Amino acid sequence: MTTTTQPPIADASDASQVELLIGGMTCASCAARVEKKLNRMDGVTATVNYATEKAKVSYAPGVEVADLIATVERTGYTAEQPPPPPEPDPAPAGRAADAPGEPRDPALDALRERLTVSALLALPVVVLAMVPALQFDNWQWLSLTLAAPVVVWGGLPFHRAAFTNARHGAATMDTLVSLGTLAAFGWSLWALFGGDAGMPGMHDAFRLTASRADGASTIYLEVASGVVALILLGRYLEARSKRRAGAALRALLELGAKDVAVLRAGREVRVPVASLTVGDRFVVRPGEKIATDGTVVEGASAVDLSMLTGESVPVDVGVGDAVTGATVNAGGRLVVEATRVGADTQLARMARLVEDAQNGKARVQRLADRVSGVFVPVVMAIALGTFGVWLGVTGDTAAAFTAAVAVLIIACPCALGLATPTALMVGTGRGAQLGILIKGPEVLESTRRVDTVVLDKTGTVTTGRMTLGEVHVAEGADEREVLRLAGALEHASEHPLARAVAQGARERVGALPEVSGFENVPGRGVRGRVEGREVTVGRLYDSLPAELARAKDEAERDGRSAVVVGWDGTARAVLAVADAVKETSAEAVRELRALGLTPVLLTGDNRAVAEAVARAVGIDEVIAEVLPEDKVDVVRRLQREGRTVAMVGDGVNDAAALAAADLGLAMGTGTDAAIEAGDLTLVRGDLRAAADAIRLARRTLGTIKGNLVWAFGYNVAALPLAAAGLLNPMIAGAAMAFSSVFVVTNSLRLRTFR
Repeated sequence: MTTTTQPPIADASDASQVELLIGGMTCASCAARVEKKLNRMDGVTATVNYATEKAKVSYAPGVEVADLIATVERTGYTAEQPPPPPEPDPAPAGRAADAPGEPRDPALDALRERLTVSALLALPVVVLAMVPALQFDNWQWLSLTLAAPVVVWGGLPFHRAAFTNARHGAATMDTLVSLGTLAAFGWSLWALFGGDAGMPGMHDAFRLTASRADGASTIYLEVASGVVALILLGRYLEARSKRRAGAALRALLELGAKDVAVLRAGREVRVPVASLTVGDRFVVRPGEKIATDGTVVEGASAVDLSMLTGESVPVDVGVGDAVTGATVNAGGRLVVEATRVGADTQLARMARLVEDAQNGKARVQRLADRVSGVFVPVVMAIALGTFGVWLGVTGDTAAAFTAAVAVLIIACPCALGLATPTALMVGTGRGAQLGILIKGPEVLESTRRVDTVVLDKTGTVTTGRMTLGEVHVAEGADEREVLRLAGALEHASEHPLARAVAQGARERVGALPEVSGFENVPGRGVRGRVEGREVTVGRLYDSLPAELARAKDEAERDGRSAVVVGWDGTARAVLAVADAVKETSAEAVRELRALGLTPVLLTGDNRAVAEAVARAVGIDEVIAEVLPEDKVDVVRRLQREGRTVAMVGDGVNDAAALAAADLGLAMGTGTDAAIEAGDLTLVRGDLRAAADAIRLARRTLGTIKGNLVWAFGYNVAALPLAAAGLLNPMIAGAAMAFSSVFVVTNSLRLRTFR
């Protein structure tokens, strides 16, 4: 097939990156404002996420982090770099790590206290206003006594933020809430002290709409206190839900072991995991977590990978096998040599990928941010216009005031700001629990459009290891004897086919005998003496019995390697060796088809091998005999045909193709180059995870769009109702608060993804 040279990969940018914790943000408008100010700086590109309260900033040489922090502070908010993670406390010897506990959040506790006091004080005020039969003489003065601390102290966060924003010439959601509640409270004070509302025996009826009334005898204390309590409730539920949304990432960060038994001069010494260095050897007993990524140098066991991959079946490991930090040793004692420590471990890299994804923004979120940035000033103009129109048409100041306050309170664009980041937090967190790492929100858009999935064969559809398959024996030969003699001879060779035969023989017949006089015949095979017989394995026979010749031709026709075994000058058997198809690959292909994707098998192997694998898993389209550097050209050719291509691979030679594809899915069992190039990383070496990843990404995107439809639709529908005087401000406050709660709760449904 025609190929072209692979283009060079572009150099990385010289820009530095920093993550800042932003304090004082109360709504999406705040995030949009901080982001706008940072992006106005020369050489700075920033995204600010309201849900995670973080800014991800890229800045050119010459810009200092202190300059970025100063810009945020001049905007009216606080900024600081996240503190380094605390070193783990040493745990008692022999103890498996504790289950991660839920840390206390002082800000959430303070908000709950403010909500509780405000709700207890506001409730009687609302009840007295809504039930005229309960209005005793001078009830209005009791309402004032109860409502004043709610408006002043309970609403202090809104007033403080509104004042800070006003000093910087800006308006946010807090401006709307503060203006609305203070206006209602101020009107009530005027009516009580300067009008007729303070007279003994005054009665007031609760109205759902902005009906005509005598302004001098109308009080809005239930609106002022009720709205503050309801919005505090919404804030509390929102904060708690946001915390739950980030729980998966916190749990991921806390998965690691706290301490480890390191071998020092033959003795076990218990030390904190943070003090491990590459090359250290440490002991892992049954039930303990493996402290860091490493290679088994002594012992054999089964390792439970469920906390990293979501896979419940333990994996057997022995000497020479790689193990991952934070997984649990479920069987025997292991001695492991550390190969990666600290920030280089798979667990740390997973956490980084998840956090980066949560801090990013999809295109739909950028649209919502732009809307939020101009929404508040527009709403204030609408409120003023509403007041003017009502006053001009009806001449009723009280009704005009009620409608204007309702507009101010119902229009807060909180739900708009939370729609994308909360769904993204929950979706990426759930993915991490299942061994699916989504690199960024842009990936979600790609999963919706993909119609073709290119599967690299070796290591993705197949195991990537040569495996002994069928054994065809000549008449009179015993299969167990063939395997014992062939396995013993091949055990002395380093050839991949020889290792497959030796491993397969050990698994089927047990211990293998000794070999003497071993000789390698280049290009033909090996020979040696086993149990008194002159044994040969390879292609050392020019002619074969008819049944063995047929078996050899059939194996080679199916793309497998045929190895002939014989002794004492006679061919006794043909062994078929091939790169085995993973047990789950056929099911994975069916799942990918069910998602509307057309699978394509891509490999550098010969066509016979590729077509045999494709038949085994149910793939119709095969592209074979492709040089490693030409895989990227195959992806681009498919794209030129009008296809939107996803690529699944695991090797260094897949990295360019993964980067060129519209969606790159890297098998986490593969190389670092492939993982860095992919958009999604599948921690499990199971192709079914590719289908799971696309389903999760699509469902997350669907949740984001559902949230945005609700948030936009709510504001579009509610504003005209409020302006028309059809909503009491307190009802408006409740609707606004619970729109945010709805969006966050809808996002939390992603936690149930299976």
